Amino acid sequence: MNWRNQLGVEKGAPGRSVYRVEISPAADRDLERLKGRIRMHDFERLRNAVRSLAENPRPQGVRKIRGAEKAYRIRVGNYRAVYDVYDSDNLVLILQVARRSETTYRQ
Repeated sequence: MNWRNQLGVEKGAPGRSVYRVEISPAADRDLERLKGRIRMHDFERLRNAVRSLAENPRPQGVRKIRGAEKAYRIRVGNYRAVYDVYDSDNLVLILQVARRSETTYRQ
């Protein structure tokens, strides 16, 4: 399964998206691992949250990751999406998607 297509992040509506959202290969693998365990409701919430980053890369409730210049995380239910924001390139790069645990944010 191609998570980029499932999340709908490659094709943005012209004129609507200020930022381009891309999924890193590591985040793509994370999503592939979650595939069999994630409920459709959770997937829909995750997809909507990732899509909304194109219009607002720092939504309400976003947390800056300490020690990283461009890294942020958003909470979507029991899942976290970690991403970098490159303002100069109008790019949001999804780095990791994982169920929240003690090791979710360790590099």
